[in-house]
Amino acid sequence: EAKLYLKKRGISPKTQTVFGLGYAPDRWQGLYNHLLKKGFAARDINESGLFRQNKKGGWFDLFRDRLVFPIIDVMGNIIAFGARVLGDGMPKYLNSPETTLYTKGKHLYGLNLAKRSRDDRLIIVEGYMDCIALHQAGFDQAVASLGTALTPDQAGLIRKYREEVVLAY
Repeated sequence: EAKLYLKKRGISPKTQTVFGLGYAPDRWQGLYNHLLKKGFAARDINESGLFRQNKKGGWFDLFRDRLVFPIIDVMGNIIAFGARVLGDGMPKYLNSPETTLYTKGKHLYGLNLAKRSRDDRLIIVEGYMDCIALHQAGFDQAVASLGTALTPDQAGLIRKYREEVVLAY
């Protein structure tokens, strides 16, 4: 279903790979149990932002049955995730909560790629798919602000890489 959605949106397999797009299976504790088997401590898993606690105190996978967008910092480290529902479910998008590694207003989606652009400006858009579509169309200087507002921290980050900015919200 995720591959079909991306195909309908015109996102090529190459672009999917460049942005690390993936799919979280429709399993309540698939990732949680996998991480436990790999030796991760339950405390660390619970603090990762990838799970929610149910009313009985158990944990379930937050992004199950969703298209997943890794959020990568400017140095190339995955620091969070966004995920889009594939059917009619709500909410349409879920995002990692803020953690010690991730504060939404301090990062720009796609900056790890856009910083390498030869263009002397950045194009700032609102969402993941906007950024991805622009990159695929040859506008490799596109980034997304990870929310509806551009923050002072994001403006400072932009300033480190470019002096000219095009806002395309």
